[in-house]
Amino acid sequence: QVHLAESGGGRVSAGDSLTLACKASGGTFTYNTMAWFRQAPGKEREFVAGVMSTDGSTYYGDSVKGRFALSRDNAKSTLYLQMHNLKPDDTAVYFCASRFGFTAQMTNESRYGYWGQGTQVTVSS
Repeated sequence: QVHLAESGGGRVSAGDSLTLACKASGGTFTYNTMAWFRQAPGKEREFVAGVMSTDGSTYYGDSVKGRFALSRDNAKSTLYLQMHNLKPDDTAVYFCASRFGFTAQMTNESRYGYWGQGTQVTVSS
């Protein structure tokens, strides 16, 4: 059983930066494909970024490309999401997700079996 715990959310102003962390326990972190999703009020959950278990390739949603950067520290079993030049539209609850092994549908939330509780990010204009 994999447990995911997000941290780092908060309230910031537009243009600020914030780093989220997702600490994983249980399972084998290095074999897991990991991702961040977010959900704003009244909207569906949206893929933000993900990293493949196979080769560490990273992928980003169109709305965050060039502003967000994903990294993983296997020694600490932690996934990080560095968010720069934040916009009010980035306001959402951010969720960490995990699955064992490869998936060809990284952006599909149904492919992930483990989820964290989420951390709120609020960006004011």
